[in-house]
Amino acid sequence: MPSMKNPGVKRPKLDWKFLQRFCSVLKILFPSWSNKSVRMFMTLLGVTLSVQLVIYQVGLIPSQFYEVLSEENYGKFKHLVAYAVLLILINSTLKSLDQYICSLLYVGWRKSLTKELHNTYFQGRVYYTINVLRKDIDNPDQRISQDVERLCKQMSTMVSRLLISPFTVSYYTYQCFNSAGWIGVVSIFGYFVVGTFINKILIGPIVSLLVEQEKLEGDFRFKHMQIRVYAESAAFYRAGKVERMRTDQRLKNLLHTQRNLMNKELWLYIGVNTFDYLGSILSYIVIAIPIFAGVYDGLTPGELSALVSKNAFVCIYLINCFTQLIDLSTTLSDVAGYTHRIGELREVMADITKKQCEEERYDPLSKETVDFDSDLEIHSIPADTAFVLDHLSYKSPVSEELLVKDLTLKISQGMNLLVVGNTGTGKTSLLRVLNCLWEPCSGSVEMTTCFGPRGVLFLPQKPYLTDGTLREQVIYPLKDIYPASGPIDDERILKYLELAGVHVCVSVCQLNLLTRTGGLDTKVDWNWYEVLSPGEVQRLCFARLFYLQPKYAVLDEATSALTEEAEGQLYKACKQLGMTLISLGHHNSLKKFHDVMLRLCGDGQWELEKIKEA
Repeated sequence: MPSMKNPGVKRPKLDWKFLQRFCSVLKILFPSWSNKSVRMFMTLLGVTLSVQLVIYQVGLIPSQFYEVLSEENYGKFKHLVAYAVLLILINSTLKSLDQYICSLLYVGWRKSLTKELHNTYFQGRVYYTINVLRKDIDNPDQRISQDVERLCKQMSTMVSRLLISPFTVSYYTYQCFNSAGWIGVVSIFGYFVVGTFINKILIGPIVSLLVEQEKLEGDFRFKHMQIRVYAESAAFYRAGKVERMRTDQRLKNLLHTQRNLMNKELWLYIGVNTFDYLGSILSYIVIAIPIFAGVYDGLTPGELSALVSKNAFVCIYLINCFTQLIDLSTTLSDVAGYTHRIGELREVMADITKKQCEEERYDPLSKETVDFDSDLEIHSIPADTAFVLDHLSYKSPVSEELLVKDLTLKISQGMNLLVVGNTGTGKTSLLRVLNCLWEPCSGSVEMTTCFGPRGVLFLPQKPYLTDGTLREQVIYPLKDIYPASGPIDDERILKYLELAGVHVCVSVCQLNLLTRTGGLDTKVDWNWYEVLSPGEVQRLCFARLFYLQPKYAVLDEATSALTEEAEGQLYKACKQLGMTLISLGHHNSLKKFHDVMLRLCGDGQWELEKIKEA
């Protein structure tokens, strides 16, 4: 997301856009009338109404005490004390239940909103596009994990007051009209309108600063995460001072924005507190109007004291209802800020999803393939095909320079392809295009087979290990398709661990991986990248490949941390399992496992040749 200081960027605020985004969030929190959140919401309404009924009775007790004490009636006094204690116990119980239901709503809302975001975030390649390719949204992880939590927490703290406000304002307006006439009601409503207008002006700049603060919070947290993940690499460079300076700079930017936010919030707090205390004076003015007008001249001092106490409670409580709404200004500014951030994320993800649907090029019915004759000419023959590239040109999303131009190629089963070239010529980029992570500039690319055991699997340049057990590492990412346990599955996993060399790999503590983990299904709480060496990580990824046994294995320098001997053993195993290999690498030893070599020469040029050694 661009900096909020950029004059070309529209600053988030309390406007129609906020209402649209907030309503879209509400549709997620309350998807239907039969939803659990709706039932809890209605229960909360009943509880808050009960609380207000009890509060009204408690508010009348002081006037009753005045009357009883003025009459010096000891019997009525004892009954009134017992009645007051009972009301207080009921009130405290109902208020505690109110808070409990609000907490349950917070948990339910966070679950619903987070799962909705997850559904879109992990759909297709949205998570990749939004983190790698799109630069118009900052810290999506923070928006999903932290901003959602804060939004739901703030909404749960204000829901009960907002829910009951229409009922309390209506009832106490009627009571205030009976006791102070229309002048009192108009005075209180006019006071509220003025306070709301002033607070609206004060909230405006706070919302945009809150959005900027959350962005900088995410940047600061990301920097610390970067240091945590790459701590060893930074330590080899002895880069502590450099990283401290850069991290301190992010902290400085964050604290500067926070100070600006506090300066803006100061005026809002002054306005809110002033409104609160002036409201108490206004209540006495409203009460005094009928007294000085002579409406109650015929009452005794005791009766007048009881009546004044009752009228004071009604007027003060009406003003308090409005005061509570004004007090929500600070909470509303937080809600608006988080709503804008979550709304922006949903809009960007929806845009990415729409474009992916429009640009989908997968055609499962296409089964043409190619072979190479002696002159390296390509012609179609009826056989199994993995990829069809037709005059393909592509570039990096952050550059205008073509990496490869007009590449035409068909990759069929049994045609083992080796892709070579200098750094920066677009080897890994070619795999990104094949896997539809990047869109080509021109031409077309089709993956004409499925993804998975009967189709294509990719081993990326940076091996990926998930959290979980050793079994979950091996069968990833198709966990739900395979049995979770069983002797047949266990035997296969152990067989392929052994074939990949993982089962016999010896670590510093002289224990193989299966012993270190305590078994296939033992939960471990370590970071796999810290426990395993780079070579062991690559071997474990090959064990995963052997277990899933795709027809086509796309390997992006998947043996870079291994010796040529170990590399040869793994490639031989792939060939023995019937896989067609598409490899990226620099080792000359890889040629003997491939039939065709695609050399990327830079400046969009490429060469295709048969490998004689094959």
